[in-house]
Amino acid sequence: MFFPKHAVLLCFEGPDPYASVGGLGVRVTELASALAESGVSTEIAFIGDPEAEAQSTLPSGVRLHRVLQDLSREYPGGVYEGEYTKVDAFARVVPEFVMERYIKPAFAQGEQVLVLIEEWQTVKAAIALHRLLLENGLRRAAVMLWNANNTYGFENIDWIALQSAATITTISKFMKFEMRQRGVNALVIPNGIPRRLLEGPPPELVKQFRDALRGDPLLAKVGRFDPDKRWFQAVDAVTELKKRGARPLLVIKGGAEPHGREVLMRAKAAGLQVEDVLLPVGDPHFFERLGATKADVINLRAFIPQQALFALYAAADLVLANSGKEPFGLVGIEVMAMGGIPVCGSTGEEYAEPFVNAIVCDTEDGLELATYVQSTLADPRQVHLMHAAAQATAERYTWPTVINVLRQKLEFIAARTAEANGL
Repeated sequence: MFFPKHAVLLCFEGPDPYASVGGLGVRVTELASALAESGVSTEIAFIGDPEAEAQSTLPSGVRLHRVLQDLSREYPGGVYEGEYTKVDAFARVVPEFVMERYIKPAFAQGEQVLVLIEEWQTVKAAIALHRLLLENGLRRAAVMLWNANNTYGFENIDWIALQSAATITTISKFMKFEMRQRGVNALVIPNGIPRRLLEGPPPELVKQFRDALRGDPLLAKVGRFDPDKRWFQAVDAVTELKKRGARPLLVIKGGAEPHGREVLMRAKAAGLQVEDVLLPVGDPHFFERLGATKADVINLRAFIPQQALFALYAAADLVLANSGKEPFGLVGIEVMAMGGIPVCGSTGEEYAEPFVNAIVCDTEDGLELATYVQSTLADPRQVHLMHAAAQATAERYTWPTVINVLRQKLEFIAARTAEANGL
C-alpha cells in the first residue's frame, strides 16, 4: 500500500500554549503523534511560542519547528494576534523552508513527503509551495493534502488555485456538503481521539464529582459561550425539567465571551438559582464547595485540567454538546470514551445515533431536550445499552483507525495521480 515514510504538518496552531486556542492544536498534535507511532517520520511546522526553542521533540518522536518567532514576539497575545500579517508571512517563509528541509532530501532519495496542511490561514502557503515545487521540478516528491476543520475563513480562499495545488480533505459529511456548495468535492477523513482516552479518567476523581453533585439528573456543559453552542437550550431544558418536578443540576464551564452574561441572565430570569464556584479543582475545599451548593446551575469559573474535565463527563448523567452547527463534534466522542452519554446536535456529529449511543437534538427548543433527557433516563436498560454503544463507538474513532482511513485515501490519490499522468 502506498504511504510516504515522511510527513510534515503545516498549521498555525500546535502543542504550545501560545499556539493552542481550540481543538485544532490538539488535532494536529495527536494526528502527528499517531503518524509517528505508526512508523512515519513526522514533523510539525507551526507558529509556536516565540520564546521557546526553535526546534524540539515531543515524547512521541514528533519534531517541532516553530516558525516566524521574530514576528510572534511582536504579537505576544497568541497565535491569532496579528493573524493576517502572519498569514502573509507564513506564505512567504514556510514553502521554501519545507522544500529545502523535506522535499529536496526526499527527492534525492527517490521518495515522497506527505504534506498535511490545516485550515484557511495556510492556503496561501499551500499554493505557494505547489508553485515553488513545480518551478524546481520537485512537485512529484510531495503528496499535498489541505484540510478544512471548519468553514471559518472560507471567504478568503482561492478555491480554484487551492484545488490545483493540493487534494482537499475535510472531517465530516456535513463539512463535505458545506464545501460542495463552493464547488469543492472533498475527501472525508474523520477526526480521532488518542487510544489512551479509552482507559477513562481516574475513578476516584469521578467518585468525588458524583458524591458532591446531587442533581437528578446531573447535566454538564463545557465550551465557549457562543450562541452556536445552544446554551439557551440547555438553560430552558433545566427550567422545563424543574417544572416537571425533577431536581436537575446543570454544571457549566464557559469562556470569557460576552454571550456568557446573556446565558446566566436567562437562567436567573427563569427562576433558576445560579452560583459561581471560583475555586480550582486542585483546591482541597473544591468538592466540599460543590457539595454545599443548593443551586440549579453551577458556574465553574476556574481553569479545569483535562483529567478533571473528563471525570466530570464520566460523572454526569448526560453531557450537553448540543451545538447548532458542529463540523465534527469531538467533545461527543471524548464523552463516549469516558463512559458517558453525550447530547449532540445533528450536523457534523455523524457518529451520534439517536437513542443508540447518544441523544440527538434536531432543534434549539429546550422542550425537545428536556423531553429526551427525561424519557431516556427513565429507562435504566436503555441507559445501560447506550453507555455500551457509546464506548464501542469511541473505539472506532481512535487515531490509529483514522490513520488507516488516511492510508486508504492516499492509495486512491496515488492511483488517480498515476492515471492522470499516464503512469
